[in-house]
Amino acid sequence: MINKGTTPRLTLVVPCYNEEPMLPTSAQVLRDIMQKLITHRQITADSKILFVDDGSKDQTWGLITQLRQEDKLFTGLKFSRNYGQEAALMAGMQVAHRYADLIITIDADLQDDPQLIFGMVKQAQAGIDIVYGVRNDRSTDTWFKRTTAQSFYWVMRKMGVDLVPNHSDFRLMSRRAVTALMQYRETSPFIRGIIPQLGFPSKQLYYKRQPRQAGASKYPLRKMIRFALDGLLSFSIAPIRAVLYAGIVICGGALAMLLWILIQHVRGAVVTGWSSIMLSLWFLGGFQLVAISIIGEYVGRTFTEAKRRPRFIIQTDTYTPAFSNTKPAVAEFHFDQQSIR
Repeated sequence: MINKGTTPRLTLVVPCYNEEPMLPTSAQVLRDIMQKLITHRQITADSKILFVDDGSKDQTWGLITQLRQEDKLFTGLKFSRNYGQEAALMAGMQVAHRYADLIITIDADLQDDPQLIFGMVKQAQAGIDIVYGVRNDRSTDTWFKRTTAQSFYWVMRKMGVDLVPNHSDFRLMSRRAVTALMQYRETSPFIRGIIPQLGFPSKQLYYKRQPRQAGASKYPLRKMIRFALDGLLSFSIAPIRAVLYAGIVICGGALAMLLWILIQHVRGAVVTGWSSIMLSLWFLGGFQLVAISIIGEYVGRTFTEAKRRPRFIIQTDTYTPAFSNTKPAVAEFHFDQQSIR
């Protein structure tokens, strides 16, 4: 929430991974939007675009450096290696919220409509702390991606996780909302699930997602599956309970089968064979492996969190020096200081 009558400082956080083909176009579009907002005094003149280079292997950082030299509007963070998009988002927000009143996160491919930024800023000026950019049309997705996405939201809702359907990482957050988010210390936070839990005033703005103009998607099937598992396992123990219930059902079935076998034995109608035995062994063996794997996933996550390793390591920061003469509005958390180098 920003004080009425004041002009907020805005930072656009843009995670980048091998975005060399797309970055020049994205930078120009975002620069034009920021300049319009500055011209109409919707944001301060020292607002910034913050590109977070997530360990790119191409010339992404070189382009960010060049943009910085051409226009002080652009700044950047460079990771020491690839940490993933969630880490890039957290790093950008963590660094920016010390100086920015408003933070908007948006992907570098600009498939999320950047023109929605004008509406987001307007909602923030009206007192809204969190503004979600939500897709109102998934026609550009393949049938498989559309179906799996809808299934994911359905499962999460059934498990009691409060998600905003068809919302990715395109959102505006006020400083106090981001400050609250920074208090969540998970090594691998599921941001889309955490933010609705913050409880600040929020609103949804709708847009139609556009096809990628250049480069390739950074979210193959493997990463999508990993992301879905992070969401499922980060907010609920329902999978473990499901295994428990399935085990009870199987045990009940086994008792019923035992009773049936005894009755058949008394009647003298026992048929020897190995097929039913083998089928039972394979089924129970597979079920036990699944159960152990689910429990092991939770144990592994507990082990990872217990080590308290930094979420990321920043190799280069050109954002913070841009505010060298400005007193930070928010002090850094002690834990977060481990993540900044």
